[in-house]
Amino acid sequence: MFIYRKPTFADVDEIYNLIAGYAAQGFMLPKPYNVLYETLREFVVAEQDGKIVGVGALHLTWNELAEVRSMAVHPEFSRKGIGSAIVKKLLEEGRVVGVKKFFTLTYRPEFFKSLGFELTTKESLPHKIWKECIDCPKFANCDEIALTLE
Repeated sequence: MFIYRKPTFADVDEIYNLIAGYAAQGFMLPKPYNVLYETLREFVVAEQDGKIVGVGALHLTWNELAEVRSMAVHPEFSRKGIGSAIVKKLLEEGRVVGVKKFFTLTYRPEFFKSLGFELTTKESLPHKIWKECIDCPKFANCDEIALTLE
């Protein structure tokens, strides 16, 4: 029913629009086109009938540490296991390169808890991960919830 694969340049517009829809509602942070192109290899997409219906990325941040991020599933396809399947694929990719600890910063902690992630504090994560946060408009008042999986 769904195909899970690495995206190509031809998928960037659909990825951008999927993320932008949630970002406009305040559910996730936006990703500009240049960032999508630069990090395209980090993503996994879910496709049905040639349309991108889900997306997620794995960003390696430090020694044996990676962030699961940019998770979005088209609203018409939510609660069909797409997000869970994408996260599992990202975790597999991480384990192949030696990731031992995964984390996420999210507004949907229950979703990640259902996959075995546990609540933690942002302060418990290495400062190295904050290099991108400094440019975030919410940096001073970050309201995302941190979770980890070891």
